[in-house]
Amino acid sequence: MNFDFTKTSEACVKCGKCVPSCTIHKINSDEATSPRGFLELVGAHQRGELELDKNAKDIFEKCFLCTTCVNICPTSLPTDLAIENIRFKIADQFGIAWFKRVYFFLLRHRKIMDFCLSFASVFLPVLFKIDHEGQSMKPRFSLPFVGKRVFPLLNKRSFLQRHKEEIKNGSDAKKVALFVGCFSNYHYTKTADSLLEILKALKINVFIPNKQRCCGAPAFFTGDFKTVDTLIKQNVEHFETFIDDVDAIIIPEATCAAMIKEDWGRFMQEQPEWLKRVEKITSKVFMASEWLYSRTNLLEFLKNLHVNKKESITYHDPCHARKVLKIFKEPRGLLAENYELVEMSDSNQCCGFGGVTIQSEKFELAKMAVKPKVEMIKETKAKVLSAECGACRMQLTNALDCDGADVKFKHPLELIAKAIRECKKN
Repeated sequence: MNFDFTKTSEACVKCGKCVPSCTIHKINSDEATSPRGFLELVGAHQRGELELDKNAKDIFEKCFLCTTCVNICPTSLPTDLAIENIRFKIADQFGIAWFKRVYFFLLRHRKIMDFCLSFASVFLPVLFKIDHEGQSMKPRFSLPFVGKRVFPLLNKRSFLQRHKEEIKNGSDAKKVALFVGCFSNYHYTKTADSLLEILKALKINVFIPNKQRCCGAPAFFTGDFKTVDTLIKQNVEHFETFIDDVDAIIIPEATCAAMIKEDWGRFMQEQPEWLKRVEKITSKVFMASEWLYSRTNLLEFLKNLHVNKKESITYHDPCHARKVLKIFKEPRGLLAENYELVEMSDSNQCCGFGGVTIQSEKFELAKMAVKPKVEMIKETKAKVLSAECGACRMQLTNALDCDGADVKFKHPLELIAKAIRECKKN
């Protein structure tokens, strides 16, 4: 990607509207770590006035890439793209930490990832207490670099390993392909299983592409553009083999959906032949709730379930869903039919996940960023928290556990599938 830092930096009029709501600036009130500060610094680098030293590296890696500033900016300046591209230059200069290189290597080679994670899952119960209901695990004792954090459960067999490609739910029904995403494939597999349950109830045929790879988001946000290029091309080549045979590709994860629908095209701007191929794919890509709400009769189906006692839930808006894809009404509309939806004071505030670097090297920032969100959730008195994002789930599950809050996290698809199952029992 060839990004014009100077143009974006000079377009910022320093009005400051973005500053009060910036996720990192709220917990680190330094002008350098504010959207206008970031843009001033990337402009200074482009002009040759700022060296990308370790101090600059530390500053640029503190951005959570929540895109709040992009939404608030009167001219929607792409601060997120500026950060992503400067991180690429930083990665090129300083290299990428060894553990990230290993992780990104595994993302490029899914069969090796499958084997390694399946092998690791055998030994996890020795070190971790497994909570299968919540699909999470917690160290039995404090571990180096881990502490007592809650992590998503690692299954012995991934979602893609457990399911065949073709699932027939109707003779002449619609047919959709599933892009499950890494969280739903390896960790929160009940999310993808629930999506299959819903599609079965709607008699929609399913194709599960078994050669799909990671969407590339973790590498993109870290600056490993070589891995991003590889993953996009691997996925596009695979998707092209079935794209004409399906009505849509639906995704249960907000970050994956935003990466594919928005960032794949941006990334391929300088490769026009690949851009054209990407655009054909992305024209059929939808977040799961978006497609189910607007392209199926699921809403009417749920209205006819007639749930007597509605369980109270609250909903958190993932940044990539609401801020990037503008999807927030659809999951609420589906959930409200069978659950009592209690809105928190600011459902749109970032949970503070922040990506691989924040979670691995700057986790103290993530812990500070999530505290206000935990208080908002508790104020609703709801016993269930929902969001269409595995990253938010990981961040919020850990924060709620650390706080001792009696709140369970359930993906919207899990809640919808649960309502369908309970109706069948009755």
